[in-house]
Amino acid sequence: MTKPPARVPQRSNARSNRERILATARRELGRNPDITLEELARASGVVRRTLFGHFPGREALLEALAEEASEALRDALPAYPAPSDAVAESAERSFARFVLSMWTVGDRYRLLLALARRDLGQERVTEILAPARHAATTILDRGQRDGVFHTQLPPAVLSAGLEAMTIALLEEVNSGELEDDGTHAAVASLIAAGVPEKQARAVVDEVAPAEDVAPADEAVADD
Repeated sequence: MTKPPARVPQRSNARSNRERILATARRELGRNPDITLEELARASGVVRRTLFGHFPGREALLEALAEEASEALRDALPAYPAPSDAVAESAERSFARFVLSMWTVGDRYRLLLALARRDLGQERVTEILAPARHAATTILDRGQRDGVFHTQLPPAVLSAGLEAMTIALLEEVNSGELEDDGTHAAVASLIAAGVPEKQARAVVDEVAPAEDVAPADEAVADD
């Protein structure tokens, strides 16, 4: 009796190629947003036809990256106690956990911002980043009302500034100027939000062991 064709390995190979193309695209587009699909194919170790078989054009590839980033950001967002909870986590701890969690997907965050205007469009990027930005703003607003964060800036504006600082720190990690698993960024963010340095370090030390924080260099290597 003739055995049926072995299609599973082919499907597995196709998935592997797709994942490799996306991983390469995340890395290379972060370095050079103008890279061509032909250059991406070579960097991915596949022929041009294979890349176009998965992604008919640049728009399709970028949308796939956007969907991947959206899912990663949603999964990385930590769960917070409801404001009505009798024993709610302090705003300092919540924000430290938020920064540590976002650090693990920082390259995706950074890539979305880099591609925002020209490729994906600001509206699409804003839609993807909205849950993370809402979470940050909500925590900062609570911290300001609790008197633990400064009130020099409105919560949304403070959130935008801290986001920019975190992205800048990630850039320094990628360039080799800084080694950080996210704890330095979390401490710096708390200090910038108005928490005294000693207290900020203590909060991050308490929160970090409970977090599954991948070192930033490993996160880059995985890409």
